[in-house]
Amino acid sequence: MRAAVGPHDAVLFTDWTLLRLFPPLRGAWAPTGVPGTVLITGENAKAVLFGAIHIRTGHRVVLSQPNAGGAAARAFLHELRRHYRRAPVIWLLADRASAHTDRQTQALAAQLGIRFVWLPKQASELNGMDQLWRELKRVVAANRQAPNVTALAISAMLWVLMLSPTEARRKPGLLSPHFWLRDM
Repeated sequence: MRAAVGPHDAVLFTDWTLLRLFPPLRGAWAPTGVPGTVLITGENAKAVLFGAIHIRTGHRVVLSQPNAGGAAARAFLHELRRHYRRAPVIWLLADRASAHTDRQTQALAAQLGIRFVWLPKQASELNGMDQLWRELKRVVAANRQAPNVTALAISAMLWVLMLSPTEARRKPGLLSPHFWLRDM
């Protein structure tokens, strides 16, 4: 049996990303013959951000967690349901990460009226949230180290949440005439 998306349902891309205090290194401008400098402390603490973006409205939900395990994924499901109380069903387009497929996570999702729609393996380009994470790391984290992992997580969450709904949908390609779910 195939279920149809209702007019008041929420359809979201979801994904998590790992933030490390040690910055990702990217190509950067420097004068010819002078190596670019990236100051680092040598510490490499981490935080995990769970995020979702509504494909129609661009509304985002982001939650920082210490890891990407099942308990963290379940905390995010509760956060999603809190934000989308009125949606009869929340449809999550997601990869098959173990935190998503975990038996307890699946049971909680069913209890909360959340249904997973599995994206193909190795197809991160189809996940709008994954594309937002890519841009976030380029803008917020690349070639610079935050004072601590908490500051990095807060900066990253603010960057995602402060985008206008149009920017949030444009950056991952949701507004493209070639977007694979544009008729949704």
